Amino acid sequence: SFSLFFIARKLRVFFSITMNNINSVESLIVMDSDVSRNGDSEDIDIGFAFNHSSFSDKIIQLEIMKDIIELFPNGNYSSTSANQTSLGKRRRDDMQKDNDDEAANPTNVADSHMDCSAVLKVRTLRISSAILAEKSMFFNKLFSNGMRESQQTRVTLRIEASEEAPFMELLNFMYNSFLNATSPPSLLDVFMAADKFEVASCMRYCSRILLNIPMTVESALLYLELPFSVRMGNAAQPLAIAAKQYLAARYKDITKHEEELMELPLAGIVALLSSDELRVASEDAVYDFVLKWARSQYPNLEERREILRANLIHFIRFPFMTCRKLRMVQTCNDFDHEVTSKLVSDALYFKAAVPHRQRILAAESASTSRLFIERSYVYRPIKVVEFEHPHQQCVVYLDLKREECANLFPSGRVCSQTFHLGGRRFFLSAQCNMDQQSFYHCFGLFFGMQENGSANFSLDYEFAFRSRPTLEYIR
Repeated sequence: SFSLFFIARKLRVFFSITMNNINSVESLIVMDSDVSRNGDSEDIDIGFAFNHSSFSDKIIQLEIMKDIIELFPNGNYSSTSANQTSLGKRRRDDMQKDNDDEAANPTNVADSHMDCSAVLKVRTLRISSAILAEKSMFFNKLFSNGMRESQQTRVTLRIEASEEAPFMELLNFMYNSFLNATSPPSLLDVFMAADKFEVASCMRYCSRILLNIPMTVESALLYLELPFSVRMGNAAQPLAIAAKQYLAARYKDITKHEEELMELPLAGIVALLSSDELRVASEDAVYDFVLKWARSQYPNLEERREILRANLIHFIRFPFMTCRKLRMVQTCNDFDHEVTSKLVSDALYFKAAVPHRQRILAAESASTSRLFIERSYVYRPIKVVEFEHPHQQCVVYLDLKREECANLFPSGRVCSQTFHLGGRRFFLSAQCNMDQQSFYHCFGLFFGMQENGSANFSLDYEFAFRSRPTLEYIR
């Protein structure tokens, strides 16, 4: 038997002709103006042809194997869907080679990953190579590679038991452009099967359905724990972006949700730290949170150092930490000192740079690490220059945008990070309030001490301001 597609401008015709009985011809005519269920104009419903001898030219012998996690129970495998499918993704190239070999010789079922005793069952399916080749690049390459296996009528595929249901859903989708799966975990399993067998239309379909389902912490983590190569694909990127936005909005105040966040896995913490909208006191608080989470999740020092070095340290925005905290970073054993030395040096260079240079560095990092992008800090970052001689003193710079000052009307206030002098902590603030006679609103700059010491001391201070970077300071 053979099958072919005849495509006209507004007409698609499918013929399946059995040579033994030329009169038993069935045809399907579908107008292109018909709207498919997933919105792709190339998708049509020919579900009746699935596993039907009259519309099939090949047989898939589907060998269902034990899951890798069952074969190697002592291995470091996770039971989550994302990690199971990640393992399947890594084996795609090996599976393609095995399938090519098996198609050339259907009796050859040897597998370098598992022996025949791992086969749980075998399913036989009748398929149309034309339909599968049209929908799947995997099958397109398998059936049109020009070698002997492309002419064989029987193809042997091996999948793990956990992949059986998603694979059957995928096959049905290639015929009728519809899925029965509705929950995020099951849709994600089909998504991963579609990625494995390169069915782009199914990946887009799953992505659209998942984006329309209300996000939860659990579903957001599923999307973020997809293998990197999958997560960066066109179909999965919207899911990852939506998941990051959801977690950043839910846990915007990390101090308020700290107890819950201590249980969040690595992928969730990375998504959170990449947000510019975190409502935190300062970047010092971000640093303290990351260190506390890492110590809670990874008690082993060497493992913790590796996780911090490889996954988390570059999400801490060191340029906006206080100099006092930066000194603590350099003596913290949880971090790789070679890495932290470079980051602290870059942070100090940024702090010392003129505003124009700071803006250039911020623009350069905007599309990558965002290391020089300021978050929504409760306490505004400051630049501090300290002197020990001829006596203790410091010069403190606080930058405020004009619109920030305007937003303080009629009674708002913004405070800076603290700085230290003579063993005490001080801060600067800007606020809008009524004058003492309550006649009009006024805007003022203030200098305050956060705590009182037990002994008296004398302090001289001076204010200076400028309204533009090009102007001189006015005392």
